[in-house]
Amino acid sequence: MRRVPPGAPILTADAMRRAEAAAFARGVSQSELMARAGLAVAREVHRFARRRAVLVLAGPGNNGGDAYVAARLLSEWGHDVMVAALGKPGVGAAAEARAEWTGATVSLAEASGRAVLVDGLFGTGLTRPVEGDIAARVEPLRESADMVVAIDLPSGIDSDRGVAPGYAVRADVTVALGALKPCHLLSESAAASGHVVVADLGIAVASEWRTLARPERLRPEHDAHKFTRGLALVVGGSMAGASRLAASVALRAGAGYVVLATADGERGSDSAIVARRISEATDLQAFIDERRPNALCIGPGLGREARASEVIDAGLAADMALVLDGDALSVLGHNAARRVSERSAPTILTPHGGEFKRMFGASAASKIDRTLDAARESGAIIVHKGSDTVMAHPDGRVIVSATAPATLATAGSGDVLAGLITGRLATGGDPWAAVAAAAWLHMRAAELAGPGLVADDLIAHSAAAMQEVW
Repeated sequence: MRRVPPGAPILTADAMRRAEAAAFARGVSQSELMARAGLAVAREVHRFARRRAVLVLAGPGNNGGDAYVAARLLSEWGHDVMVAALGKPGVGAAAEARAEWTGATVSLAEASGRAVLVDGLFGTGLTRPVEGDIAARVEPLRESADMVVAIDLPSGIDSDRGVAPGYAVRADVTVALGALKPCHLLSESAAASGHVVVADLGIAVASEWRTLARPERLRPEHDAHKFTRGLALVVGGSMAGASRLAASVALRAGAGYVVLATADGERGSDSAIVARRISEATDLQAFIDERRPNALCIGPGLGREARASEVIDAGLAADMALVLDGDALSVLGHNAARRVSERSAPTILTPHGGEFKRMFGASAASKIDRTLDAARESGAIIVHKGSDTVMAHPDGRVIVSATAPATLATAGSGDVLAGLITGRLATGGDPWAAVAAAAWLHMRAAELAGPGLVADDLIAHSAAAMQEVW
């Protein structure tokens, strides 16, 4: 499984340039910053090389300057290092770093493969696809290497959008300089980045965007009882299994009391779950008025019949935290943002890629930007699911979960996530923290379940995950 630092800031290329500019304004020179970057890269390569021969690819920009610094240090530390250069740095710190490298250098066209490949061709400043001769020369070098380490990001990747418009190097390890970039976490570029380590360059980095981190203690207060821990209501429909999954895991996520409402009053799979017959929207409204749930979940197994639309309407009108998932999102469709924006209580939407597109349309922007735009448009917290789940708050905060096991790609796992969010919301507190905690529990439960996971397995393993943050 890929490793990415938890709770780490994520910066766009422009935000990283601003952070560097602020450091320069405080008296840090470009050469000093390049020396720190090269040292960080050299340390990581030194860890992995184990005295194997190293080939360093150095481009003409600052990424190449970092590569020359790393090559010099590795050589001084006793490694067999060869540099394959693509052009020459013009002036400035990169040119100085090139001048300080006195070891063996060949052109990219002349390079032969070595056991360890260090990719320092192109960084965040890349403005055009990598293709043609460069791709044809680099790929054989990559294929022949036992280990590929990328400097800041794999060459050919768009730093902000996380896509490769042309050829891209696939790395085993990427040394992110100063902070994570969106490409380390999103889609195809996440796989190309491999394991990611962040090198502290000694410059201040601040961002409202972060990676998913383990939550703080989720234990209720010592004097808590079932009602203070919160009542969660899960409204089911024609596919009873999905709502049962959501209700069962909501109970394990911390809610003190869970009611599963279905058209026929069918019981959940746990005896502790209270069954309630809600055949029409008026029944739901009556229950809400009577019991005042702390959190409401509509969508898992709901169906798309007339009852579904009416139940959704009642949920949207209710003054309580609301999770909309699955069929509820499909029923709302392109009207989702308008309908949800009219609510004053917290709303969480949990679409997968297809549902998101139906609700908010297509865009060439990054998944982070698209999800953030949707959150701002709707006023809701958006949990845009996938191998790179992006959670966005209307106020601009973003959390990205990019290391969850691929075993979560199975029917019903999304229903479990909706239930976890509902259970955490029922306990009260900050909805954003509830969503983040639920996402972590979902990921950790999958890790504990291991291979062969089916969604039902996540229920018991969610309880085990809770024990780790109890």
